[in-house]
Amino acid sequence: MTTAAEPALEAVLLVADQPLDAGLLATALDRRRDDVEQALVLLAQSYDEEGRGFELRQVGGGWRLFTRAAHAEVVERFVLDGQQARLTQAGLETLAVVAYRQPISRSRVSAIRGVNVDGVMRTLLTRGLVVEGGNDPTSGAVLYRTSDYFLERMGLASLDELPPLAPFLPADDETDELVADLGASLALAPEPTSGPDPEPEA
Repeated sequence: MTTAAEPALEAVLLVADQPLDAGLLATALDRRRDDVEQALVLLAQSYDEEGRGFELRQVGGGWRLFTRAAHAEVVERFVLDGQQARLTQAGLETLAVVAYRQPISRSRVSAIRGVNVDGVMRTLLTRGLVVEGGNDPTSGAVLYRTSDYFLERMGLASLDELPPLAPFLPADDETDELVADLGASLALAPEPTSGPDPEPEA
């Protein structure tokens, strides 16, 4: 695998929310698996030799970027300070989509909002407002749902207490269908349970 292709490999690793198998990466980059495996090893070695603030590790049958343990104190302080800050408009909108359409995949949230939500979802996961809730039976994509912490911060006993959307939307046939769809999704949503804090990632 040429060094020119390594930036593309790094780009895919940066947006991954779970360890990626070398075969999956090879397919995404249209490269041979052996070349990708060699490139992953070389990247991991180069990050170690350069003393980068992150490292590439092989875990759970795949590869993923993580912050280095040596900087755990700084990362922890940054994460905790960030939890005191208000969510951005993008964060609030993404959280609302998850709350009303859960369990939902990241790609589906992106489709609804019309923008990439990878970074925003990582923020919501880090703050404990959103947790992983299984995998889509068809695509295998990770599904997300709100956490008990979300209910606590919202002052809700359950998802049933979420305000209805209808009063805030224009009245037309398309909107009525959307509200009905959201209501059905909410009714079928599993009861939130606390999940483990995600490991800081690059």
